[in-house]
Amino acid sequence: MTMRAYQEIYLSNAQAVLGDAFDYAVNVCHYSGEDFIKMFVVSTISTKIANGEPAYTKGKSGIEVLIDIVYETTGKYIPIIPEARFSRSPEYWIGWAIAYYQWYSCRKFGEIFRAISFADLKSLYHTLHEADISKFVDIVDAKMKEYYPETRLKSFRSTNGLSQNELARVSDVNSRSIQMYEQRRKDINKASAETVWRLAKALNCGMEDLLEVEK
Repeated sequence: MTMRAYQEIYLSNAQAVLGDAFDYAVNVCHYSGEDFIKMFVVSTISTKIANGEPAYTKGKSGIEVLIDIVYETTGKYIPIIPEARFSRSPEYWIGWAIAYYQWYSCRKFGEIFRAISFADLKSLYHTLHEADISKFVDIVDAKMKEYYPETRLKSFRSTNGLSQNELARVSDVNSRSIQMYEQRRKDINKASAETVWRLAKALNCGMEDLLEVEK
């Protein structure tokens, strides 16, 4: 079972915060979607949202979050411009949906935005903005698998018909570590020799079979 960074009761607020930040950045401050994504992923705010820090999941507004992102990455302060917005823009939906996917997948925002662009996301709006969020998850999952090919560890685990928890039990390697190796959030090439040996023994393969080819 995936251990998520924060409880689901805070998810809708995190989605609204990021949705408002994207909407305000593009439609009021006139940043391009791609430029705002670049600022967002290099800022500490993206990590704070992913980690579920209370100030960003149930404290600050989306506009305040945008101000923090721009100030941290450019040194510029954006004054708040009051503007009534009565409809949900495509940009709002992008931020809203991506916040959900990040929470659901436990991936870093930077990893997600390397696999799917702002233009890709905007092209999905008209067909998915009223659909169940699971359809969005399926599409982004496919993009992620295309961009991040399956690791050798996952391939051998699947061949052996083991779940992550089952592999953890027979190898005595923490299931969270296995998950992170498979998501490339931890580099198996830098794992201890004992860890790789335990996994290889459980999967009936050589230690070198689990190491990733350096790009």
